[in-house]
Amino acid sequence: MVTDQQVRRLFELSQTGDSQAMAAAKAGMSVKTARKYRRWMQLPGEVAAAHTWRTRPDPFVEIWPEVHEELAINPGLQAKVLFASLQRKYPGRFQDGQLRSFQRGVKAWRALAGSPREVFFAQVHEPGQLCQSDFTHLADLKVTIAGQPFDHLIYHFVLTYSNWEHGTVCFSESYESLCQGLQNALWALGGVPAEHRTDRLSAAVNNLPGLGQADPDSRPAFTRRYQALLDHYGLRGQRIQAGKANENGDVEQRHHRFKQALEQALLLRGSRDFASRQQYEAFLGELLEQLNAGRRTRLAEELVLLHSLPDRRLESYQRLDVKVDTGSLIHVDRNIYSVDSRLIGETVQVRLYPEHLEIWYAQRLIERLERLRGRQRHRVCYRHIIDWLVRKPGAFEQYRYRQDLFPTSRFRMAYDHLKDTQGERGVKTYLRILHLAARQTQDGVDEALRHLLQEGQPIFLEAVEGLVSGRDAIPPATQVNIQPVDLAVYDALMIGQEVTV
Repeated sequence: MVTDQQVRRLFELSQTGDSQAMAAAKAGMSVKTARKYRRWMQLPGEVAAAHTWRTRPDPFVEIWPEVHEELAINPGLQAKVLFASLQRKYPGRFQDGQLRSFQRGVKAWRALAGSPREVFFAQVHEPGQLCQSDFTHLADLKVTIAGQPFDHLIYHFVLTYSNWEHGTVCFSESYESLCQGLQNALWALGGVPAEHRTDRLSAAVNNLPGLGQADPDSRPAFTRRYQALLDHYGLRGQRIQAGKANENGDVEQRHHRFKQALEQALLLRGSRDFASRQQYEAFLGELLEQLNAGRRTRLAEELVLLHSLPDRRLESYQRLDVKVDTGSLIHVDRNIYSVDSRLIGETVQVRLYPEHLEIWYAQRLIERLERLRGRQRHRVCYRHIIDWLVRKPGAFEQYRYRQDLFPTSRFRMAYDHLKDTQGERGVKTYLRILHLAARQTQDGVDEALRHLLQEGQPIFLEAVEGLVSGRDAIPPATQVNIQPVDLAVYDALMIGQEVTV
């Protein structure tokens, strides 16, 4: 069979003055064949008939109507699952090796007669018009802080025209994280675009039906707090349709590109461990500056069209009035925190920030607590309730949040030791020791317990008090006692004398 390359060679030789026979010989074909292709002035591939026939019988020819009917009813049915169903229905008729042929047949039918597929329409982006934002998880990058896993998210902000981007480290997709991240981006940008688009975050979008409203479209599009944030900056809010992440496509694509760039930067750094969160955030800031460096020209077009920033930032915390229950607990954002027992029955104001919360009473800041991540979590501080727990020691054993009352592993070890050696009386001893830690110093009591446990000494309140007050010295944990070496033993071995140990 003559190839396209041979005919091209023939056409080239025909221009050099060679005879037709000589050109045909050099091209590797007969004179008759050469004359044919010179007359057609086409390559073999251009004149070959399209291959539309099968080279072997179709083993599924009788069951294709049945398959097509099933696919029309269930468009999402996988070819592999359907093939397995046919094997069960017609035992021994179809072999595993025919799966690929069946899959090709299903693919061809879907392309020619199946349901129309969704069309994505490329959009024209105008400078200064639209920004998009979303949260993305970075747990897969396995970043650590001082050797500890740092499971976090990034609030990611992108201008759709220039692709300028900004990121803020956060730990949940809460309104507080959204508020802080969006404001950080706008103030870093130095202006405000016309519109802001986000996905259907419960922190921003009103996804629940309005009470007493028959028409779901009659309810507000956004939550009250998020709408207030948009109004403060003069932004028009947009939300994507449910299940249509492609409508937020710019920021979704930047998620992928940003993670790729961060992964490469971590590989070049040679380590995923950072000494502190501040060092890691500085590393992220440098990376974002590098990514934005190539966008300055298009960004300059946007900056002249942005609206000016307001005079101040909006508060990025939520104010909640919460009553302290009889267990000295408050319930905030579906999590439980303890407060001082003196506040039982009182209503305190909680200021809920992205990463911490503040307890205010009588216009005074009472306490600042780290915010719990997730839902249905609890944090009970023994200092808040120990005064009454020592008076009611019988409540400790079945206390719902008992695990929170072991500040360190040594406190737990001391409790287990006391329970094993003293029984119920050991529980009272442990609570008195815990009370001592609240009145004196937790670190001092922890060090005293370390010494008593290490030396195998009995644990009782007076012994711990003596060590904490300094009456009894505690050897440092790193102190090592090494017995002096008798060199005479070594000398005796060298001269072959018998050594008695």
